[in-house]
Amino acid sequence: MAAMEIDTEKNLQRKQSTYQSLDETFEIQNETYRGQQYSQIYFARLHTMRTLLYSLVTHWKPHVPDDHLVLEDESGRVKLGGTVLSPSVYVTGVVVALHGKETGAGDFMVLDVLEAGLAPQIEPQLKSREDKYVVFISGVNAGSSLSNPLQFQLLVDHITGHLGDEKEQGIAAEIVHVVIAGNSVEIPLGLLNGQNLASKDQSRLSEPVQELDILLTQIAAGVPVDIMPGSNDPANFCLPQQPLNRWLFPGSRAYNTFRSCTNPHCFELAGVRILGTSGQNIDDLKKYSEGKDELEFMERTLKWRHLAPTTPNTLGCYPFTDRDPFLIESCPHVYFVGNQDKYGTRILKGSEGQLVRLISIPKFCNTGMVVVLNLRNLECHTLSFGTQFSL
Repeated sequence: MAAMEIDTEKNLQRKQSTYQSLDETFEIQNETYRGQQYSQIYFARLHTMRTLLYSLVTHWKPHVPDDHLVLEDESGRVKLGGTVLSPSVYVTGVVVALHGKETGAGDFMVLDVLEAGLAPQIEPQLKSREDKYVVFISGVNAGSSLSNPLQFQLLVDHITGHLGDEKEQGIAAEIVHVVIAGNSVEIPLGLLNGQNLASKDQSRLSEPVQELDILLTQIAAGVPVDIMPGSNDPANFCLPQQPLNRWLFPGSRAYNTFRSCTNPHCFELAGVRILGTSGQNIDDLKKYSEGKDELEFMERTLKWRHLAPTTPNTLGCYPFTDRDPFLIESCPHVYFVGNQDKYGTRILKGSEGQLVRLISIPKFCNTGMVVVLNLRNLECHTLSFGTQFSL
C-alpha cells in the first residue's frame, strides 16, 4: 500500500481497489495474415448480429402499424408514425432488422427499424460506502506546441498528493486509478522522411516520449495507471491498437502499477465494468452521420452493440478472419471516449434496467481538463488545471 508523504502528523494512506483487465478480446495473438479479405469480418459481424436480432423479433413491438402510411418530408427524411427517422443516423456497417411490407410496385416499404439495443449488463457491485475515484485524461500531446508541461505537472502533483492543503490531499488519497486515453505524445512527423536522421533529430523524436515517461513515473510511483494508444501515438494505426511498447517508458515500467493497454480498453475496477476508446470510433462516425453531440454517437454504438461499425470501410482495422472484436456482448457500467472537443456526460438507461455512465473526455492540451469518476455512485465531475503569469 502506497503512503502519501504529507507534512502532517499522520500519513494518509491511499485507498486500494481490485482490478481486472478484460483486454483479451482486443489483443492480436497468434493471428496469421494470409491475404484475407475484409469480407470475413463483415461475415462474422452479420452472422452474430443476425442471430441476435432474430431472437429479439418475437419481443419486438413495432412503433407503427402495418397499414400506416409512410411519407417523406421536404428534406427526404422518412416519417414513421409521426416520428422522423433520418437516414443520417445510420452508417455503413450497422446491422439492423427492417420491418415493413411489399408495395404494389415490388418495393419494400420500411415501417420501422429494429436495433439490437443495449446488451445484457452484469449487476454492478457498488457495495463500497467510501468514495473511490478514477481519473480520466486524454490528449496530453507532450511535445506539441499546445502542450504545457507545467499544466500537466500540476495534475501529477494533485494525483500524487503534493498539491493543496490537507483536505485536498485527503481527496487525492481517494484516487485509486488513472486512465490515459490516447494521444499522449506528438511526434514531429516532418522528420520521418525516409532518410537517415542526424543525432539532433533523433533526440527530437525521443524527447516527447521521455517527457511523458518522467511524468508517468511520478504517477505510477503511487497510483495504478493505464495508458492507451491513440491516433498520434507511436503504435499500430489500425484498430484495435495494441499496447504501447513498454520499453518506451524506462522509468514507468519499473513499477507494476504501470500498465500499457489496448485501444479499445476494457477492465473491471471494484466490480464496475469500464469500457472506452481513444476517440477514433466516434470521430469517424461524426464524419458520416449527424448528431447533436458526442454522447449521442456514443449512445448509438451501445444500442447497435458495436464499438466501431465503420470498420473496416472508413476506419482501419485488423482483418480478423473468424471474429469481430468490436461487438459488445456485455453492457459496461461506464463508457468513455477520449480526445473530444468538450466534456460531456449523462446516464443512459436500457429497456432491461441497464444503466451506463457516458463520458466524453476533452483534450487536456486544449482545455487543461480531466474527468473524475466516483466508483461508489458513478457520479463524475471535472478538474481544471491552468497556469497564468502576470508581471
